Amino acid sequence: MLKKQYPFYLASKPVYANEDLEVRNKFNDELIATVALASASDIDQAIAAADKAQAAMKALPSYKRQAILNHCVARFKERFEELAQALCQEAGKPIKDSRGEVTRLIDTFQIAAEEATRIYGEVMPLDISARAEGYQGMWKRVPIGPCSFISPFNFPLNLAAHKIAPAIAAGCTFILKPASLTPISALIVAEILAETDLPEGAFSILPCRRDGADLFTTDDRLKLLSFTGSPDVGWDLKKKAGKKPVVLELGGNAACIVDEGTDLDDAVTRIIFGAYYQSGQSCISVQRIMVHESLFEEAKTKLTAAVKGLVMGDPADENTFIGPMISVKEAERLHGWVEAAQAAGATVLAGGNRNGAMLEATLLTDVTDEMDVYNQEAFGPVAIISKFSDFDAALEEVNNSDFGLQAGIFTKDIYKAHKAWDVLEVGGVVIGDVPSWRVDHMPYGGVKDSGLGREGIRYAIEDMTEMKLMVLRTPK
Repeated sequence: MLKKQYPFYLASKPVYANEDLEVRNKFNDELIATVALASASDIDQAIAAADKAQAAMKALPSYKRQAILNHCVARFKERFEELAQALCQEAGKPIKDSRGEVTRLIDTFQIAAEEATRIYGEVMPLDISARAEGYQGMWKRVPIGPCSFISPFNFPLNLAAHKIAPAIAAGCTFILKPASLTPISALIVAEILAETDLPEGAFSILPCRRDGADLFTTDDRLKLLSFTGSPDVGWDLKKKAGKKPVVLELGGNAACIVDEGTDLDDAVTRIIFGAYYQSGQSCISVQRIMVHESLFEEAKTKLTAAVKGLVMGDPADENTFIGPMISVKEAERLHGWVEAAQAAGATVLAGGNRNGAMLEATLLTDVTDEMDVYNQEAFGPVAIISKFSDFDAALEEVNNSDFGLQAGIFTKDIYKAHKAWDVLEVGGVVIGDVPSWRVDHMPYGGVKDSGLGREGIRYAIEDMTEMKLMVLRTPK
């Protein structure tokens, strides 16, 4: 059962400062709850607390950090349905997808608990020449310090978890700004963190207005900024971040190649999932479907029928596959792109209609590369299908994008698979499946406008720690 009012968490403690942020059900616009909004002064206090608590956090033994993460895993399991219902209501995420995200939240914290006790270093020989005889080196990884995290609306639990969990494992204090449209999930996590033995002040979770959140980026007491969101915002934050390292996950325009000889029934099933799960609001949602000419007509027919069969409606309904987009504004934007493409010669094979925040699952063909639905990130339930005759040319077309997060390749040719891995300008190539596939311990991130750095607990820990060297001289 969701509460009617949620505090923010400042220096590990709940603060009911106000009821300024209204959180609404994205399907019916009913008021779900009110949430306290943090001020610039609150953020400053949170940073000071994180800075003060860093010494105690660094000194926390790895088995205690592991125990804290394991406590969270146990409590997430106990509050599983509450977390799923929060996602369903505040994000408009279909309930089956919401439960899937809670499962991933649990996985992410479990992985972090495992990694907390295996942050290794290395012994290295230094006697590479006569002058270094008698010297040896050792390095270890130490926490980078207080971290700043900004998480998005589309995976309010798991993308926050990909910042919080490795920070705890690494021994870093942190402050987190959840998306104002979907703050409840992160605040439930904060409730659970407050039950643990984290040092006082080690964390703050602070919903706040974007225009009051500059300290998350600019304050030099923060030693790392990790942001997930839009490219325009992310690159602008990087400019303002000063000397601190920055990790950015900024979205994509994911392509999926269906090569000759592919099992179409299998590919269609996976592409439908990849393009339209949680209404396409995923950075690795399938947007461009490229099918070999020998399979194109059959693929088009099967995909069109499958898209038309998707159930759209209340995300709380167990049968719903397509729920609302995050807002009417976003639905209007993407619907406008569809209409503009159609006016310029594209053909709508399925969907194309909008009612408020509800945009039908839409499949287009005859799309050209100057159209927004081709060259921008749709971030909604819209995909385009085209055909190719030459595999190498198809790889070039995948690269014809400012983004480079992940790509999917359906092929039975191992040489083509390796060529795709070599040639594609993306952070990850998924063979035999859609680019939308992810498991939470793999290195995940992009190139070009898709961002900097990698998520996945072990790889996030690398960003949240620094190498520290010791040189030992043995006198003769």
